Amino acid sequence: MQRRPHPVSPTLSGNALLNHGPGHRPAAPRLITDNDTLRSSWHDLKAGDLVIGRLRLAPTEEYLLLDLVERGVRLFPTALAQQLSRSKTCQAQLLAAFMPPDTVAIHDLHGLLAAMNRFGAAGVTRVVTKHDRKNAGLGVHLWPSIEEVFNLCSCGSLALPLVVQPFFPGASDIRVIVLGEYREAYQRHNPNNFRHNLHCGGTSQPCALTPAQQNLCEQVMARGKFPYAHIDLMVTETGATYLTEINLRGGIRGARLTAEQYREMVTAIHEQARRTKVTTTLNPR
Repeated sequence: MQRRPHPVSPTLSGNALLNHGPGHRPAAPRLITDNDTLRSSWHDLKAGDLVIGRLRLAPTEEYLLLDLVERGVRLFPTALAQQLSRSKTCQAQLLAAFMPPDTVAIHDLHGLLAAMNRFGAAGVTRVVTKHDRKNAGLGVHLWPSIEEVFNLCSCGSLALPLVVQPFFPGASDIRVIVLGEYREAYQRHNPNNFRHNLHCGGTSQPCALTPAQQNLCEQVMARGKFPYAHIDLMVTETGATYLTEINLRGGIRGARLTAEQYREMVTAIHEQARRTKVTTTLNPR
C-alpha cells in the first residue's frame, strides 16, 4: 500500500515528523520580546518558545492567550495574569475568595436576577457596579439598589458584562505596588467622592501594611500567577481587608518611585525571567 504524505507537510510523513534523523537536534527555544515580532511569527511558534512582555490584544482577542498556552509557548507574565489584568469580571470569578462578600460577575440578565435574589436575602441595598474594561474609577458606579441596575440593563442602557458588589460606606482604599523585592503601599482618600482614585480627585499618603494585608497580597498574586502587580485593597469600617482589583500595570501617581524607576524595575524583572527561563530550557536539570 502506498503511503500518503502527511497533510501538514508535503515532504515529511510518518515518523519523519517526529525524528528528522539520528543526529537531529531540536531547535533552541525562540525568544520574543515585542508584539510586532510575535504577530509576524505567530504560526511558527513552537512548544518551549518564550514570549516576554504583555501581549497587545484587542478586546476580543483573548483567545490568542489560550492558543499560545495550548501550543506550549511560555509567557511571562503568565497568560492567567494577563487575562486577569484585562477583565474585572474574570477577577470577580477567579479571585472571589479574596474579594468582598457577595461580589459577583454578571454576564447576562439571568445572572443579574440571581444576584438580585442573593442580595435581597442578604439585606444588601446600595450596590456598586464596575464595567469590565474601564479603569481609573471611570467605570465605577454607585446605585441605591440592584433593582436600578436591573432596570437599566434590561432596557439596554447599561452594558454587560459587569461586576456587582455591596457598597461599603466609610471604607478606605490602599494601593500596593509589588515589583520584585520592591514593596510600596499608600492610602488613597477622597472626602468628596466614594471613588478614591487619584484620577477622580483623591489624595495619597504612604502607609504600612499589616502582616495580614501582606499575606493577602501574596495569596492573590500566587493565585493569579502575577510576577509583579498593582493591587488595590479595601479596608472596611470594621477593619476587614479585601481585594478590589489587581493588574500588571497601573497608575503610579502617589507612589514614591518615579516613572523611570518603575520602567527600570519592570525591565529588570523581565530580564531575569529571560535568563532564568531560557537557561532552564537549554540546560534541564
